[in-house]
Amino acid sequence: MVDYRIDKAAGRCMKTDVEIAQGETYYAVLFEDGESFRREEYSEQAWEGPPEGAYCHFKTRMPVKTKKRRLLVDDEVLVDFFRRLNDETELVRLQFRFVLALILMRKRLLKYEETERDGDTEHWLMRLGKEEAVYKVLNPRLTDEEIERVSKELGAILHGDVKTLDGDPEEQADETDPSAEDAADPEESA
Repeated sequence: MVDYRIDKAAGRCMKTDVEIAQGETYYAVLFEDGESFRREEYSEQAWEGPPEGAYCHFKTRMPVKTKKRRLLVDDEVLVDFFRRLNDETELVRLQFRFVLALILMRKRLLKYEETERDGDTEHWLMRLGKEEAVYKVLNPRLTDEEIERVSKELGAILHGDVKTLDGDPEEQADETDPSAEDAADPEESA
């Protein structure tokens, strides 16, 4: 069995060299080219049927690119929220703090120092910038799905879609990406 590679849409009409707009209907034509397919696109207005030698053709729409929603909060807001969650014991707040720690680590604002283990409980010892204070962050051992859920909830809170954990809406200022990267053990990536 041969795996064929098919090029993605180029977004330009082969005949008129005019850009095919997002959401616009067009015709895609595939030509067999060794172990791959060569793709050509034709606007609906320029379409006169499949060109000679075409392997197949189909009518489709140019994808509409959606902008990824981004947080409009500055780093100070994230750091302040992280600090305010320092003494929390409720599970959902511990999960928020952990995801915030991942975000701050990715932004290089929070530095992992070491892991402290007590039985099944694991805390990451971390430092904000050049501060002397060491912060203890519980690793709630979230699955990828849980990290995604907490990230979305955190994004909603920081966007002002819902109230924050203590009831005050957060201010919006600068762009930040709320998604947390893999929650792997920081000792493995340090």
